[in-house]
Amino acid sequence: MPLYEHVFLARQDLSQSQVDALAATATEIVETHEGKVLKTETWGLKNLAYKIKRNRKAHFVMLNIEASGDTVAELERQTSINEDVIRWMTIRVDEHEAGPSVMMRKTDRDRSRRREREGN
Repeated sequence: MPLYEHVFLARQDLSQSQVDALAATATEIVETHEGKVLKTETWGLKNLAYKIKRNRKAHFVMLNIEASGDTVAELERQTSINEDVIRWMTIRVDEHEAGPSVMMRKTDRDRSRRREREGN
């Protein structure tokens, strides 16, 4: 089955539990249509480069998916209907990254640098 990465941005005024519920809904849609969500990562609340639907920040979530094209089409349809999602993108990949994504590694690196700076 083809592999996909699905990233969506949720409104800034949502709580973390609501964002987790959006990710769970996306997972449920994929699994209902005989696909698999291999990994879910929440990247947190981040600043946007420009306003999107009057939001300066957004919650970023990434799903690694193994599913057919029809399943991804249904996921995209449901995502576009949801008013809490302000932007989304799905891309087909040859293989998923092993371990944490680049965004998660960057967050860990920034935290360690901040600790080093504050410790000195």
